[in-house]
Amino acid sequence: MANATNPSSRPVIALAMGDPAGISPELTAMLLTLPEAKDDARIVTFGDRRILERGAIEAGVTLDLDVVASEAEIAPGARHVLVDLGHLSVEEVERGQATLPGGLFATRNFRSALEMAHRGEADAVCFTPFNKQAMRLAYPGYDDEIRFVVDVTGFRGKVREFNVLEKVWNARVTSHIPLKDVSAHLSVDAILAEVKLTHDCLKQSGIERPRIAINGLNPHAGDGGAFGTEEIEIIEPAVQAAKDLGYEVDGPFPADTVFLRALKEGWHAVLTMYHDQGQIAMKLMGFDKGVTMMGGLPFPLCTPAHGTAYDIAGKGVADIGATREAFRLAVRMANQQRARAVAAE
Repeated sequence: MANATNPSSRPVIALAMGDPAGISPELTAMLLTLPEAKDDARIVTFGDRRILERGAIEAGVTLDLDVVASEAEIAPGARHVLVDLGHLSVEEVERGQATLPGGLFATRNFRSALEMAHRGEADAVCFTPFNKQAMRLAYPGYDDEIRFVVDVTGFRGKVREFNVLEKVWNARVTSHIPLKDVSAHLSVDAILAEVKLTHDCLKQSGIERPRIAINGLNPHAGDGGAFGTEEIEIIEPAVQAAKDLGYEVDGPFPADTVFLRALKEGWHAVLTMYHDQGQIAMKLMGFDKGVTMMGGLPFPLCTPAHGTAYDIAGKGVADIGATREAFRLAVRMANQQRARAVAAE
């Protein structure tokens, strides 16, 4: 395979098929047949030919790709390729159920795609939706995708999950922790670290001057201390410290209006204090187009923000919108990364 950093070639995207009992096989098949997928990147898909072919039938699309048994068989300059791991038959899939075989299928695909990017043979990683229950059955230490990525690659830097829509990103200071613990995890340094990472990831996506709106924690952003003091004691000092460092930020803004304000005033991202503070707004604004991106890794990692949709699996009604947007973001960030590498030579 050509080196992934070769500027003369299109970026290489390692694509992991997700949970086989949901809509992931259909989404994978649909993505591989999109015109922009053929024009803008070379995709190496990890999965099982039998599962992908059934997904194509259910989605009503016709696949056109090379099939190999291992990465060593991928020809230099090859078009789209499926690495057929041969690890799950159609008969083993329990449609609409989280199972150990489904988790083993998805974790092996994800591991293979991550290892390819970690070796520098892919510029970015995408995956169609996983089911966390199935993943935990297969990998007991599986807290979330970030934990799995760290375990596979050994990466020890800061990694954070972003939710992305075309007009606004959502970053957050805390993520998968109980709501009662959020306040204790807030500090000036924690907020500054997220501002920096958000700024850097926005730049990597092609935004030259990122503008970030900072959320409050309490109702009405504390209302001058009437409903909580975190804004006064932590968030306002963090906003000022970020401004002093040259970041274009403002806030803290009340959570019930910050996204409306961001869209109206052209803020590129909203930094929220906890998970659902941003997730609810983002999914209301664009459930079928939302993307989850993991920032801070040496390579972009993108997936649709929705889940496995067990209830509609196999019915041919899955919406490709979010998967398409995840692919587009991965390609855009990969191209930016390649351009920076060339400029640094």
